[in-house]
Amino acid sequence: MKRRRAERSPLEAQARGWLRDAVATLRRTEQECAPAVAEAAEAIIGCLETGGTVFFCGNGGSAADSQHLATEFAGRFQTDRAALAAVALTTNSSALTAIGNDYGYSHVFSRQLEGLGTPGDVLIAISTSGGAESVRRAVATARRLGMTTIAMTGTKGRAFADSCDIALMTPHDVTSHVQEGHIAMGHALCLLVEAAIFPASGIPAAKRRAAPRRGARPRRRRSAR
Repeated sequence: MKRRRAERSPLEAQARGWLRDAVATLRRTEQECAPAVAEAAEAIIGCLETGGTVFFCGNGGSAADSQHLATEFAGRFQTDRAALAAVALTTNSSALTAIGNDYGYSHVFSRQLEGLGTPGDVLIAISTSGGAESVRRAVATARRLGMTTIAMTGTKGRAFADSCDIALMTPHDVTSHVQEGHIAMGHALCLLVEAAIFPASGIPAAKRRAAPRRGARPRRRRSAR
């Protein structure tokens, strides 16, 4: 027999409250961040169409998101197609431990970028708080190399967002809800990029400006407020 509404358990009530907050966060993310997602997709499309690579970095849950999204590009998102050049800088345990041991953990991503990054590449730097020194150093290195930098952060990371060319800032300050916004925006990036580069996939490709030449960087934008 189905329970009446008044008989819902305290756990169910808590679950509903959490999910309502998550839905509200994603609604605000759509309202505030859609233009920045489209801009980031355009930068990634230009990078990949001219032979560049998209790099990801982050710590903890953001490391998991880095690997998740890099895999969507390198493998597939919604359609079978050629692989796209995407690398998560979080996966080489030998590099992470050697660099961390020899230079300090804050260098684990920047040191790898020094050897792998080239002008015109893209770095998607993920930090829910914007305070991760390892991620901030990676951004600084990417900018020196002439790469486009895309921040994924939350409202606590406004200064970090402003240090990057494009900012995807989930409008929340609770880490878990920030991460929910990140993966939603990351999936939107995958959809837009895949549809634009592989229009035969059946997903309508949106009109966009011509891809920038190899090594060109977009005008620096401030994050959405």
